[in-house]
Amino acid sequence: MFDLFSDIFTYRDNALTRIDPRVKLLIALAALIAVVTSARPVLPLAVFVLCLGTIAALRIPAKLVALRLAAPFSTVAILVVIQTFVTGTTPLFSLTLGGWTLTAKAEGLRQGLLLGARVLGALSIVLLLGIATPAHRIFQALRGFRISKEWVEIAILMYRYIFVLMDRAGDLAAAQRLRLGYTAPRRALASFTALAGATVVHSFEQAGRTHDAMRLRGYRGTMPFGPLPALGRRDRGLLALLLTVIAAAYGFFAWGITG
Repeated sequence: MFDLFSDIFTYRDNALTRIDPRVKLLIALAALIAVVTSARPVLPLAVFVLCLGTIAALRIPAKLVALRLAAPFSTVAILVVIQTFVTGTTPLFSLTLGGWTLTAKAEGLRQGLLLGARVLGALSIVLLLGIATPAHRIFQALRGFRISKEWVEIAILMYRYIFVLMDRAGDLAAAQRLRLGYTAPRRALASFTALAGATVVHSFEQAGRTHDAMRLRGYRGTMPFGPLPALGRRDRGLLALLLTVIAAAYGFFAWGITG
């Protein structure tokens, strides 16, 4: 769990971590828009491969990347299967399961592959952004874009205390396992229900303790955010260059291939 959510790699000194977080956020947003609006899977897959190549170049452990991609890959597989058997009219092949005949369609397969490519492309962008930028720098950049202070404060508190709740839930689950709470399906269901309820109760208790602690430390409704420096010439040039590259790639893959 530590490997899955660790952000220690964001504090390395490399070319990506030295870029202003506002520039990285704008580039990531532009890339996300290009990926999710792409009409063909080529651009999202190209972005996916490029981001994974960049992550490998940063020497991020392959185990960490695999852990973070495991759940999204299963989601992509489900999307492709559902679309293949639900959407379209041109049959590819048929399967018989439990008396039901399922027919795969060519249009559904193409649509499923497109949706899956979009998910993988968007995920790789967010993953690379999270590896190259500490969370507090992202929150600071959001304030630089005039995002509401209330929303940024909520995001900061969520990011901070989700790990506290995860630790608490992990301790409770370990105690349940020591007491043979997951040895049978019915007992496992009862243990999981108790775990979920205890975690919710703990979250309310933690919210009260956190609020009291913040009030004692001078919190009066807003958190102070330091000003960000003006973008340097290097960052402005990099932003203009990469936005141009993204726009050109989007135009090429949208129209150039069939042009």
